[in-house]
Amino acid sequence: MASQNMDPAAASSTAALKGSETGGAAAKGSVSKRLQQELMTLMMSGDKGISAFPESDNLFKWIGTIDGAHGTVYEGLRYKLSLEFPSGYPYKAPRVKFITPCYHPNVDEHGNICLDILKEKWSALYDVRSILLSIQSLLGEPNNESPMNASAAELWENQEAYKAHLRATYKN
Repeated sequence: MASQNMDPAAASSTAALKGSETGGAAAKGSVSKRLQQELMTLMMSGDKGISAFPESDNLFKWIGTIDGAHGTVYEGLRYKLSLEFPSGYPYKAPRVKFITPCYHPNVDEHGNICLDILKEKWSALYDVRSILLSIQSLLGEPNNESPMNASAAELWENQEAYKAHLRATYKN
């Protein structure tokens, strides 16, 4: 279903080609409406261990939090993330990074996350809630086949040593 990722604002040839301000404002308005709906959905969902809110009055920049899932080495730890939404959202993935340093096989030293749904597997059907839940799940189930942090991927095999290193280096 390729049409789910087609941006109607970009598909509108005259608005896209001329870069009309009204087309851009309308697209930005629809993104704002979508983000407001996602905020309400997230607030009403009652999901444990995830939250996100706009940073000050900018609806296109959010701060999210993820608690390490129960039964994982991340249990009891809380991480802050930044979410930046492009004007083409939801047809273009948001940029999501850890603000809190995160020692993990799929997170680099700058907080960048290697997660397929934030890159090539992105779909306009995803929302902030599904992104945060996916990252929370990734914490406990890393993809060691494509690590961004090789030392974390190697240490992951020894959960006791991994947990000790994680607790020693965690900074909230």
